[in-house]
Amino acid sequence: MKSLLFLFLLLLGSFALQDAQDMHEPAVPGDHHKWLQQLVGDWTVTSEAHIGPGAEPMKMDFTDSVRSIGGLWILSEGKAEFGGMPFTSVMTLGYDLTEKAFVGTWIDSMQTHLWTYRGTLDDSKKVLTLETTGPSFTDPTVMVPYRDVIEIKSPDHRTLTSSMLGDEGTWTAFMKADYRRKK
Repeated sequence: MKSLLFLFLLLLGSFALQDAQDMHEPAVPGDHHKWLQQLVGDWTVTSEAHIGPGAEPMKMDFTDSVRSIGGLWILSEGKAEFGGMPFTSVMTLGYDLTEKAFVGTWIDSMQTHLWTYRGTLDDSKKVLTLETTGPSFTDPTVMVPYRDVIEIKSPDHRTLTSSMLGDEGTWTAFMKADYRRKK
């Protein structure tokens, strides 16, 4: 009797496993996922950030290595020296079919805030606008809206412009980065 019960449970478990596998077929990359794949590769980057009025712009050169995860996501790892200290950043980007939006995250080695993105692609399919919130430059206890815009200039050239929404309701760019694909 125990062996019949064991066999029944084993068969029931295998049917449940098969049903679970059928319900969770791997996602197939669509056009939005394919758009992200053009970011894959190794890049050299020059950037300039304006931290405050009258302050000298901060310039930084870094590298960015972007790889694909299953054709659905990209993972970007930036490396630089900033003020004599090593700086590392990690960005993830994908397209959520349920949300019908680009989604992603940003972390780096100089802050504890986890930035979460939600974005859209323009009609020309050249500009990806990512919205997020994060600590204000003037008061880190206050969260404010930010926007990162990735623009494809050519297969080997893209830009990133970071802006924040000011108290007066206008977007102010504070950082621009120029990405060139390594040959």
